[in-house]
Amino acid sequence: MTGKIFDIKRFAVHDGDGIRTTVFFKGCPLKCVWCHNPEGICYEPQLAYYKNKCISCKECVNVCPQNAHTVKNSVHCFDREKCLSCGKCVSACLSEALTLYGREVTVDELMPLLLEDENFYRISGGGVTLSGGECLVQKDFCEELLKRLKENGINTAVDTCGFVSKDAIDKVMPYTDMFLYDIKAIDEDIHIKCTGKSNKIILENLKYIDECKKVSEIRIPYVPNFNSGQIDKIGEFLSVLKNIAKVRLLPYHNYAGSKYTSLGMANTLPERKPSIEEISTAKKQLEKYVTQAKVI
Repeated sequence: MTGKIFDIKRFAVHDGDGIRTTVFFKGCPLKCVWCHNPEGICYEPQLAYYKNKCISCKECVNVCPQNAHTVKNSVHCFDREKCLSCGKCVSACLSEALTLYGREVTVDELMPLLLEDENFYRISGGGVTLSGGECLVQKDFCEELLKRLKENGINTAVDTCGFVSKDAIDKVMPYTDMFLYDIKAIDEDIHIKCTGKSNKIILENLKYIDECKKVSEIRIPYVPNFNSGQIDKIGEFLSVLKNIAKVRLLPYHNYAGSKYTSLGMANTLPERKPSIEEISTAKKQLEKYVTQAKVI
């Protein structure tokens, strides 16, 4: 069995408690307008071309079997339609202007890397987090990986958008210490506008996780003019849940613009970022409802 990932981040401190290693899985059923990991949306491997790094060395031209790269008058042109995402050009590139997002791995391949920082996990109360994209679209692989991690005594977290089957949650729940769970909106029409999908299954899955007495950290991206008017409703929804460890408000940022360009994707990132005052007000709104957990 193999899984498809696009990155592994060591010494992560924002993906659960303590020092962690985060595995980013390829593919996501949502398409949030503010997505800061656009390389995780598509299920298939994608070649990114960072034009500002290119030195027109022609090494990619020499190895590409599809002639997707050409350099003329020191100008590099990349024909994405010809590209098979084989990665040969990435290995040849002298300036790291090319990156292949997406590769298949086995659990046996991942485990040695994930266990390298085992001492840091134990000292800091950290562990391994599965993220994405949406890791649970690869539920069987996640189940096997989480099971192996628990057999080695590693703390585990699953970072999910919640738009997955109940079966996927049931598969990983026995081997998951904490769910990092995204709530973007309560009103269905707002959620569809922001992500392209209904939120009904997301809200039901969170209630199910809570009923199963699994600990969760709720994550709320705050995006002005999109879901900023949903804070009171989110707080009210969360107020009845009993197993929330914390609620984390995530101020929107637009740092991922270059990723969209490099992947040939339309940049959907909103222009306006929230002010410090807006975030402070939103936290106070949440604190009125969420009394069972810390709002940060």
